[in-house]
Amino acid sequence: MNSLGRRSTFRLLAGSALAGVAGPYAARAAEKSVTVGIDLSLTGADAETAVLIKNGFMMAIDEANAKGGPAGYHINVLLLDDGTATAGQYDPAQAAVNVRKMVADPTCVAALGPMSSTPGKAMSPILSQGGLATITPTSTNPDISDPKFAGLYRPAGKAVYFRTVTTDAYQGPNLANYFVDVHKVKTMFGLDDSGAYGIGISTAFEKQAAKKGVTVMGHDRLDPKAADYTTVLTKIKALNPQLIYYGGDAQAGVKLIKQSYDIVPNMLKAGGDGCYGASILSGAGFPAANGWYATVASPHMIEDSVLEPWVKRFSAKFSQQPSDYSITAYDNALVVLDAIDRVAKTGTPVTRAAVRDAIQATKLKTLQGVVSFDDNGDLTNRIVSIFQVTHDPKFPQDDLVHQYKYIGAAPQEGA
Repeated sequence: MNSLGRRSTFRLLAGSALAGVAGPYAARAAEKSVTVGIDLSLTGADAETAVLIKNGFMMAIDEANAKGGPAGYHINVLLLDDGTATAGQYDPAQAAVNVRKMVADPTCVAALGPMSSTPGKAMSPILSQGGLATITPTSTNPDISDPKFAGLYRPAGKAVYFRTVTTDAYQGPNLANYFVDVHKVKTMFGLDDSGAYGIGISTAFEKQAAKKGVTVMGHDRLDPKAADYTTVLTKIKALNPQLIYYGGDAQAGVKLIKQSYDIVPNMLKAGGDGCYGASILSGAGFPAANGWYATVASPHMIEDSVLEPWVKRFSAKFSQQPSDYSITAYDNALVVLDAIDRVAKTGTPVTRAAVRDAIQATKLKTLQGVVSFDDNGDLTNRIVSIFQVTHDPKFPQDDLVHQYKYIGAAPQEGA
């Protein structure tokens, strides 16, 4: 981990993405500037994924600042970590502390993140009451933006939780469609990691699978801090379903992948985007990870020839390959930068309320195509990409491009 993964809060001049750099704000006192908050899980099991996302954010912001900033506004960054060593991953209590810091900063006009939906649920009511909009590149639980839960997650009324990915109302069900249509699956067993994301996506997958005639033979909830999942895996072995589906993040996922290889090595196994990441590959290793299916809640873009120049710029700047979620993160930042630009060019003050309204009205061409949002803040594009881990020993073990084989877009059908 670089120093951005520490527990400390960093105020960065966004003109530099170097870890731990803090320039004197007074040097820019004469310039117009606003702050964008960033919340990521930089400590714990998802840290590698978090760094790729952070670098996507910072690349867009650095490029904008190098050109003079949106409508002449320099973008400062308030970078906050919602991961804790105690939790071993994201910590919703820390996420709530972080978002209060953003809301308390009068210069903060928008936010980027969080990564996961459990901190998202903790942050949303505070964002709503503070009138501060955020855009997430990875958080997919549909409850946060569902109007049925508006009183809980947006008590002040207007949508404040926007996404550049689709939700698990599509990510889970669309993969279920794939397994029924392509693999002719008739029986399955479900698992989740007790978090909002894991529970939501596994429930959506199982509901759609059952709708399409699959028998759900059982469902168990894993403790992400537990070391041993052999009891549940032995139970699954005795039931002998065709498919195990896991909803959850890397903390439990790495252990599940390792142990399932020992107990049910030949069973079909799949997960959501919590099973797509360098931490999964490096943590579970091979041959254990080989054959697992995973999804990304966006189009697959990093192998698109059109984006080759962007991928090269990213790799040169950060000395690492991007992921598809580096791209959705970059697009997150583009949306915020565009909103600030449009507000400023009207001649009105660049306030949180004005930026939120501008984000809501976004129709912006980005790396993934035109981004626009429905009234609840959800992305109107609902593409889900399917991958299978297919080990290629010629490349590093954690190489996302070469170890995750792209299968295609999942059949689109809502839950």
